Amino acid sequence: MIDFRSDTVTQPCKNMRRLMSNAMVGDDVYGDDPTVNELEHYSSVKHGFDDSLFVTSGTQANLLAILAHCERGDEYICGQDAHNYKYEAGGAAVLGSVQPQPLENLPNGEICLDKIVAAIKPNDFHFAKTKLLSLENTIGGKVLSLSYLSEVRSLTKKYGLQHHLDGARVYNAAVALGVDIKEISQHFDSMTVCLSKGLGAPVGSLLMGNSAFIEKARRHRKMLGGGMRQAGILAAAGLYALKNNVERLEQDHEHARYLAGRINELPGFDSTSYEVQTNLVFLNVDNSVDIQAFTKAMYEKGINMTPGYQGMRLVTHSGIEKSDIDSFIDIAKAHLA
Repeated sequence: MIDFRSDTVTQPCKNMRRLMSNAMVGDDVYGDDPTVNELEHYSSVKHGFDDSLFVTSGTQANLLAILAHCERGDEYICGQDAHNYKYEAGGAAVLGSVQPQPLENLPNGEICLDKIVAAIKPNDFHFAKTKLLSLENTIGGKVLSLSYLSEVRSLTKKYGLQHHLDGARVYNAAVALGVDIKEISQHFDSMTVCLSKGLGAPVGSLLMGNSAFIEKARRHRKMLGGGMRQAGILAAAGLYALKNNVERLEQDHEHARYLAGRINELPGFDSTSYEVQTNLVFLNVDNSVDIQAFTKAMYEKGINMTPGYQGMRLVTHSGIEKSDIDSFIDIAKAHLA
């Protein structure tokens, strides 16, 4: 199966599986798992934070960040298209009684600085307390510039806000910008990294921040049922991913650009309205194409994709080769003809 649905469908490679099978383990809830401890220390140093917490998913990592930064009745500002607002089941509001204040994302993924300032609530008991600004990088495959991150950091310092980064695909951003990850992470008080997307681990995310923040997040993780026991088997995969699978993300970006170019050969499909910056390709699909029927026909021919995702979204990853893209285009051409 050639799977374009998401980079979450990646499979661990043989070397990663070997390290997982040989990982030293202990009880992580007691703090006794040496491989988890190694991953958390390694990620803290690598990203420039005091401490780190290994958790089950990016959704859990974002929720823990909001709960650790905010109290009940507080508010966090984020983008209208932010994953932790739009696609995480309202967890901050439901489980933390923390109010989201979503603002429009500009076409390049940024949030207007003036609108952020206007959304910060005054010190008045009629309002929720604005405690946190959360950004996402990449967002919809778009990379936030370093100059923008610097401007936002100055804003959060001026207005006394905590600053969180949903970095589910932050390594795609760093590779696209050609910078070390610390050039991005330095602008934030906390940050998440998904290990189970383009980095290729089977499960897990990291949450990073200062020691007091991580201690609070660790307590919330236990409360949410996220305490894991012999989790070193999973942490070993995360270590391998961070040490070996970052540079290869450029190949995913190259494949995405190639896919975006070739998809325009199909009648009714158009990628020219969206700039491909990383590994996500967004398409406009003409009404003349029955996208549900097309997707079903492709699946029957060994190609898996998600119809109707913001028009249509195709994602490249370690399981997609250039030859797979060529096969998809040939099969699609034959079907549409």
